[in-house]
Amino acid sequence: MDDQMTSQNFISQKREGCVKIRKSPSFPLYQRATKGGFGSVLTALLILSGPAVAFAASGDNAFTPTNIFVPFSTPAHAIYQNASLVLTICAAIFLVVGGLLAYSIFRFRRRPEHENLEPPQVYGSNQIELAWTVIPILIVIVITLATTRTIYDVQGALPPPGTVNVTVVGHQWWWEIRYPDLGIVTANELHVPVTESGNRRPTFLKLESADVAHSFWVPQLAGKTDLIPNRRNQMWIEPTQPGTYVGNCAEYCGMQHARMLLRVIVHTPEDFTRWVTEQKQSAVNDPQAQTGRALLFSELAGRYCFTARISSLGFTSCDRL
Repeated sequence: MDDQMTSQNFISQKREGCVKIRKSPSFPLYQRATKGGFGSVLTALLILSGPAVAFAASGDNAFTPTNIFVPFSTPAHAIYQNASLVLTICAAIFLVVGGLLAYSIFRFRRRPEHENLEPPQVYGSNQIELAWTVIPILIVIVITLATTRTIYDVQGALPPPGTVNVTVVGHQWWWEIRYPDLGIVTANELHVPVTESGNRRPTFLKLESADVAHSFWVPQLAGKTDLIPNRRNQMWIEPTQPGTYVGNCAEYCGMQHARMLLRVIVHTPEDFTRWVTEQKQSAVNDPQAQTGRALLFSELAGRYCFTARISSLGFTSCDRL
């Protein structure tokens, strides 16, 4: 009985001693450090995140031709807004959780004078448990609603009058670009008109593949869309500023995948009309040009192709290496 009373008194003294140490005014330096600790941690986190924020806010298009944080098209801008919302929420969560973690590590670190003391015992908190259940649910709901709206705005858009229709066919390793309404076919360069105030000129793309899976991606104009054999996908762009935008195939498609680049050249309405007129003109039938073309293609054929003769089947084929 005496041993039990002694044990209870010892535990009570330890708890009282711990409380006294936590509230004792004999540790002014410790108290000042803990009061400013949380603010110092937040300041450090903000300083560390500064370069990332500055990069995201950079508007230097000349040095960042594939920067998704500098959109110049309606669908790309919608994707950028949704991504900014998600990144902002994630950054806030990181700062709060990281700040609380750093504060707790510093505030409740182990000390020599606490060696024989027992800290206050806390058995759950309804407020904290409710907060870490409700807040994540609300965050997920907000992100889900915002993402759903963005997907509907981008994928559910209907072509307005004045739309330019283009069919893009992916080959190993180049892009075939057809304008069915204009009777024009180009390679590796997509020419489109710019959208001006009061004059919308979006370009709707039908994406096809002639061989393997590819992915059409111009970061500053729209998100990625795959080109799948025997399937037709769709996407659209609506550039708001004339210029040249670079992109590439974003799906590994063979040995020369890294060289499967493309350019999107955005014209003013007048320049686009002039380009269409020039493309519809007949090519000049120059004998010298024809001879040079024949020599060029014969040299390319000898350099990049090989001839396989299969005697049993009785035909000859030329395939790219």
